[in-house]
Amino acid sequence: MKRRTHSPEDFGLRILESEDDMFRWFLLVYLLGKPIQSSVALNTWQLFIDRQLDTPWSILGMSDPALVRLLHEGKYTRYQHVMTRALKTCMNQLIGDYEGSLMMMLQVSADEDELSKRLQKLYGVGPKTAEIFMRATEEFFAERVD
Repeated sequence: MKRRTHSPEDFGLRILESEDDMFRWFLLVYLLGKPIQSSVALNTWQLFIDRQLDTPWSILGMSDPALVRLLHEGKYTRYQHVMTRALKTCMNQLIGDYEGSLMMMLQVSADEDELSKRLQKLYGVGPKTAEIFMRATEEFFAERVD
């Protein structure tokens, strides 16, 4: 059975046109990249979006107990404390290294390999998460070559 792959368009996201949408896509991919059912990740992502917790700053602005409760509500049972630490560490890195801007990360990357390496320096982002995120950025690099 083939696993369903998601794209930003499935969620109404235009990541190459909107910094906010790019971050929303990253957050979704980050959640999907963890060892949890995709339905749990999707549900939890929707909670973040519905509550306007869709920037690195808004996530960092949440208290740890509030973030744990949100993840628990999304069904990250027995994993919500680890995920809270991972999200906060990743958001701190993104703000510290790229002013919170994945668009900046994309633009300063010479090619897809460099973008992949930059993404994987963020806490909790492995090769598969980077690959899923980057499927949506192929057009950006293709336009650079033209």
